[in-house]
Order: sequence, then C-alpha cells, then structure tokens
Amino acid sequence: MNEEINAIIYKIFQNDPDKIIFSNPSGKSEVEFRKVVFNKISMKDSPAYQIEKYTQNQVYHENISPGLLSCTLSEYFDLPYRQVNVYCPSIQMEIKFNKKKEPHIIQRYVDCAFPHIKKTRDNREKDYILKEGTNIPVFVELGIFTTDLKIRNSMQDKFRQINRFAEFIDDCLKDYPRDDVNIIDFGCGKSYLTFVVYHYIKTVRGLHPHIVGLDLKTDVINKCNDLAARFGYEDISFKTGDINGFKSPFDRVDMVLTLHACDTATDYALYNAIRWNADIILSVPCCQHEVNGQISSDRLKALTKYGLVKERVSALITDSIRGCMMEYSGYRTDLMEFVEIEHSPKNILIRGRKRNVSAEKRQNALNEARNLCDEFNISQTLMKLLLKETDA
Repeated sequence: MNEEINAIIYKIFQNDPDKIIFSNPSGKSEVEFRKVVFNKISMKDSPAYQIEKYTQNQVYHENISPGLLSCTLSEYFDLPYRQVNVYCPSIQMEIKFNKKKEPHIIQRYVDCAFPHIKKTRDNREKDYILKEGTNIPVFVELGIFTTDLKIRNSMQDKFRQINRFAEFIDDCLKDYPRDDVNIIDFGCGKSYLTFVVYHYIKTVRGLHPHIVGLDLKTDVINKCNDLAARFGYEDISFKTGDINGFKSPFDRVDMVLTLHACDTATDYALYNAIRWNADIILSVPCCQHEVNGQISSDRLKALTKYGLVKERVSALITDSIRGCMMEYSGYRTDLMEFVEIEHSPKNILIRGRKRNVSAEKRQNALNEARNLCDEFNISQTLMKLLLKETDA
C-alpha cells in the first residue's frame, strides 16, 4: 500500500469516524462484497465498529474494536473498490479511485460548510413522530433501541428514515375515511419499516392495520414472522416471493410501500399498486441501473459522458418517468425529499394519491414521459408495463 493511502487511513482514524462506506467495486473484479459499511456503535459502554458486508442477497455483520480499525481499513483499501465515503463529526471525505488506483479526494468541514445542520437535527429530533424512549419491545429486538430505549448509534440514520416515512403516512391518513388499512410492503427486508408502520397506525392513529410484507429472502422472512408471533402482531404476515406477479391477499389494497426496492423492483411494485387501485403509494427507489445502461443523447451529451453525472441524471430521469406514468394512471403525484442527503443518497420519495385526474393532464403526463424516452433513447419498465396493458 502506498504512502498516500496510508496518509488517508491515518487521517480517517484521527478524525474518529462515525461511518465509512466502501462501494462501487471494479466491474472486472471478483470482490465478494458489493458494499462494506463501518458503523460506530457502543458495546458494553465502550465504542466499537460494526462492519456490514453486503452481497447481492445477504448482509454479514462483524464487530471490531477501535484499535483494529486502521489495519482493517488497510485490508479494504487494498481491494478494488472505486469509492469510499467517510463521515466524521467535523469532516466528510469522498474518495474516488481511477483505473490506476490513484485517489481523488473531495473533503469538506461540516461545522464550517454547514453551520445549520446541528440546529436542523435538533429540531427534527424534537418533532419525531416515533419518540426515543417509547417502550416498543420489538424495536429493542430489531436493534433500533437499546435495552434502556435509546436509539443505537448505528441506527440513527435508519431511525430518521423510518420516522420520515411515518410522517408521510401521517399526512396521507389525515383524511382517511376507513377504520382499517390494508397495506403491502414490497421488499420489506428485515422489516424495520413494517413494524414501525404497524405500531404507528395502530397505537398512534388508532386504526386497524393489516400488513403483508414481501421479500425474496426466506431466512429473513422466517425471522420476521417469528417476531410478529412473539410480540403479538396478529395482523402482520410476511411472505417469500417476487414482486413481479405477486397476487394480493386483500380484496382491497389501501396502501403500497417500498423502501429501497432495487432497480426495476420499484417499477413492479408501482405497477401492482396501480393495478390494484391502491389509494396511497409511497416509494423510495434505489439503484436505478436500467436507464443508466441505456441512456445516450446527441444533443445533451454533456449529461451522459461523465460517469457520476450520468448516474445521477439516470436516477432522476427514471423517477421522473415513474411520476409521469403514475399521473397518467390517475394519481396525484409528488416527488419529494425523503431525508437529508447526508443521511442517505437515496433521498427521493414518490408519493401518489388516487384522485380524479383529468384526461388532458393524464395525456400530458404520458407525452412528457415519452419525450424523455425519445430524447435519451431509453425504455423504462413501469412505462412499458402500463402501456402494454392499455395499448396507449
């Protein structure tokens, strides 16, 4: 390892990092994990780091002491990851490597560049719908809360995300006309969101939720069903299966949720929700690879020739088409900031409410989606599914 990398590791170690993310492995590499995340946590009143190692289908966890941080980072810097993001209390670093493994570093000082952040965080914490200290035993079991009902350090970002989702649900349910709510949570994973939504709707709103969570991982689904049974969540069930072709167990679907369903899984979730005429759709997309693999434009080549810009533009175009196609399908649709970008780069939420949308507005939305596809020479899954069904 060269001296420049050693200097980077030393600087990271000296700044007491809260989170470090290794991502974007080289396309030709045989790296076992597509992403590796170091999270600072507390264990028995002493700090430590939990390492989350992501394959395509599973997540593995390992805990290390702070004293092993430098040597462990050295091992991962030796691997062909092309991007490393570092989050420390006073500094943030984005490190990108070229084909020669030469680092390019973007650095910013949090206190100087963002003096408003601490105030914003403090205010947001006071306004949380789900409060720290609330006795929710399943939250402890899931690792969101410690046994003394404090938010775990490693779960701060996740807690912000699920609280933000609860805020959107709260807004959607203000004029909800029924006492019971039938909900499908696509790509539920470990079901942090599923259990939070159940608790919020039942305990805080006083309604009767009936929730089905769906995911591909059988072992995770089994654990979720076990948790639901152990803590008396009678109206939650979890199923193993693919979003594409999933048949709803409900006669009426009121709400469809997706939090970080990867790539076209979001499209199939939105398509199912539209077919079922779900009243409420809340979706935070993830990993929009489909358009990124197709996008090209002669007139707007500046948006497609730089890898980072191309990736972000592809994600924005994908979500814009999804929003247009939901409007075309009769949904009043908004694309909104989900959480602050510092907590998650996947920070757009698509919100749809089934409403009377005029034929003119629906046609305009379809035309806008088609214009994007024509300009950038792309096809998009949700659009294809809906147009195939309507022959538009």
